[in-house]
Amino acid sequence: MDTQSRSGEEGPVPFRSSRFFCVGSKWYFTTREGFDSGPFSSRERAEVGLKRFLHVVRMLPEEKKLH
Repeated sequence: MDTQSRSGEEGPVPFRSSRFFCVGSKWYFTTREGFDSGPFSSRERAEVGLKRFLHVVRMLPEEKKLH
């Protein structure tokens, strides 16, 4: 769990958990919107998958971004 404040945050640090989880021997990532993606063969591949997902989301016009 991340216990560091982020830039621009004030007050107590909110609860944060890892975006990555393992079921059996397969890895997944979850988004803030509750979307789970996977399976991936390793945590490292799940991390690459998350980076790709975030790259695509950043390219979307504001009104189309996931909320």
